[in-house]
Parts: sequence; structure tokens; C-alpha cells
Amino acid sequence: MGIWESLRIALRALARNKMRTALTMLGMIIGVSAVITMVALGAGATRRVTASISSLGTNLITITPGNPERRFGGGPMGGGGGGGPVATLTEADAKAISHRLAETVARVAPVVRGQVTVKLGAQSHDTSLIGTTPDYREVNNAPVARGRFLSEADVAGRLKVAVVGTTVVEKLLGSPAANPLGLFLQINRVPFRIVGVLKTKGSGAFGQDQDDLVLVPVTTALRRVFNRDYLSTIYLQAVSEERMDLVIEQVSRLLRQRHRLQPPFPDNDDFSVRSQTGLLEAFQTAVGTMTSLLAGIAVVSLVVGGIGIMNIMLVSVSERTREIGLRKAVGATSRDILLQFLIESCVISVVGGLVGIGLGAAMAWVLGNYLQTTSMVTPRSVLQAVAVATGIGLFFGIYPAQRAAQLNPIEALRYE
Repeated sequence: MGIWESLRIALRALARNKMRTALTMLGMIIGVSAVITMVALGAGATRRVTASISSLGTNLITITPGNPERRFGGGPMGGGGGGGPVATLTEADAKAISHRLAETVARVAPVVRGQVTVKLGAQSHDTSLIGTTPDYREVNNAPVARGRFLSEADVAGRLKVAVVGTTVVEKLLGSPAANPLGLFLQINRVPFRIVGVLKTKGSGAFGQDQDDLVLVPVTTALRRVFNRDYLSTIYLQAVSEERMDLVIEQVSRLLRQRHRLQPPFPDNDDFSVRSQTGLLEAFQTAVGTMTSLLAGIAVVSLVVGGIGIMNIMLVSVSERTREIGLRKAVGATSRDILLQFLIESCVISVVGGLVGIGLGAAMAWVLGNYLQTTSMVTPRSVLQAVAVATGIGLFFGIYPAQRAAQLNPIEALRYE
């Protein structure tokens, strides 16, 4: 008997018990859909973050205060210990990097950020305030749609001017297309004249609204808004990607000298220097680990589904003992019986896997929209899901198929 004839008999046997077949498939459907959903969300997040980081250029370097490997105290210089803001980077540090490393560093954008309440007339809105310099536009890809960006004169004169995102415009004026240029914005009761509107960027790599922000000169933010003298971040743009390692080494050496740090390094550093490549690799590692963990949990349901298939196939062998004996009596070989039951278990697994792929893709799309992130079902994940489903069908169908194939035809015909 050929494989197509065995397939026809197997499908006919499964069709006789539609409800039982559907319930048996349920474990495979749940397991495969969970794997597809987790992998799709992980792949989508990785792709989105990669695109976001790549848009800033591969020669971007980020300096942050504090050292995750070192536990500081809770005072004003506190860091990893969780005692408040970290105060280890200053404007002077940013200026020193710009002046002393001019041959390898193309741009330096010091940043101080915080949450503020802005008001325009009777409308108010809570948003992110970023104090920075003109280099921020190039370093962080922040083009202006209307008006102008911050200037060196604004920074030097500590002027009260602001560049706003379209979300802020919409919240305060009712429409993102409204023209706020020349209007005065109250930031923590300090009036700032709006001189520019940023181009719309939409949601970021982690779902945050990139248009919900206000940019002001870093000097104004430090002295007139936050009343402090330390920075949140310093962004650097190396002259080329080839000099990234050199820039990181030079910046680390310069900051250690300025902060009078003692070895061993980098353990005793009070700052962290990371490139875009390093950030991307760290994110991909974290997402990969989380995706693998969740996918591993989902695989457990696949195994449970496989055990369910084996149980149902054993029940099927018991119910069809006389049928097996009759088929052997009319010439069917043990190989034919084995093949028939293996095909039945594989059909259950593969069909359940295909349904699970469709359900998983739908769940990934729904969750992606709900979480405002990207989901991406890759051909590789689909092929892997089909392969796993087929493998589980074969593995858990072998024992029932062997039992059916080894039945004695005379005893089988006498079975009641």
C-alpha cells in the first residue's frame, strides 16, 4: 500500500472523530501560536530598535553619569546605589571634550532632561524638557519643520527660547498643524518664546512619543529651570566609525583626569561610555534572552500537546484493534499499519501547527498594536514551527504506531 493510500485512510479515520481530533490539536495550536507570537514581537522590537539606532548613525557615543558596576552612596554624587540623581558630568566636561578632542570628535551635545509642566494660555501639558546645544539637531536627528533650531547665541546668552515637538503643539493649541512661532510658553512659570517646531517623528523604538518634548538651551535649563549644574547625558559624534574605539579611549582618559579618579579602571569610573553598536548589541542580547525564555515556556505546551496526541492515538489503537486485525488479515503489512498511524499523528500536529501559525501571527499583530510596537513574523520562525510540529507528531506518534503494527492479527480479530 502506497503512502497516498495510507494518507487517505488516515484522513478518513480522523474525519470520523472531528471533535476529538480538534481537541487533540488544541495543545499544538496553543504552543505554536505562543512561540510565533513571542518570536514575532521579539524580532519586531529588534528591527525597530536597530532602525532607530541606525538613524542616529553608527558613530554616535553616549556618556552617562554613574557606573552600573559600582555602587555609589546616596549623596549628590550617588550612582548605582539608587540614592538620587547622579551628578558626575558637567558642562565643563562637555566643553573639555569638544576643545581637547576636536580631531576625533565632530560634535558634542550635552543634555539635561526632566519632566515639566508647560502652559500656553489656559492649556497645560506635562512633557519632557531637554536642555541642549545646536549640535543636538545633528547628533540626535532632530530636524526643524518650522522656524529655527537653538543657536550658539541662545546657549551663550542663556536665552529663554524653545523648540517644541508637534505633540506639545497639539496639546496646547488643539492641532499639530497650528503655528506656535512667537508665542510664549510657560515652563515652570518661566516664559519661553517658541522659535521652532520639530519635524514629526512618531513613536520611538520602545513606544515612546518622540514628539512630546521641548528643547531649550542647556544653560537656560540648568540655571533657570532645574537649578543645578550637572548633566543627564553627553552625546558625541565621532569623525568616523573607524575611530570609535579611539574616541571612547580618549574620552575615558580625559574624564578620569578631570574627575581625579584612581585605578583600577573601569571599575572606579564614575561615568559610562557606550557606542551605538554596544547599545544595539546589549539590546539584542536582552531581547534574545527574553524571547528564548518565553519561547521555551511555550515549548512546554508543545510537549503537553504531544503527550495529548500520544494518548489519543493509544485510545485510537484500542478502539480500532479489530480494524487493524482485519486489515492485516487481508494483506496489510506491519509497515502499512505503522505508516498509517504515524501519518495520523503527523496530520494532527501539522494541521494544528498551521492553525497555530495563523493564530500566532494574528495575536502578534493585535499585541503589537496594543503595545504600540512592531511585530514581525519571519519565514524562518514559520518553518521552524512547522518542523517542530512535524517532529512532535513523529516522536509522540511512534509508540502508538508501533503498538498497532505489532498486534497479532488473530488476537486483534478476537478483540471485543
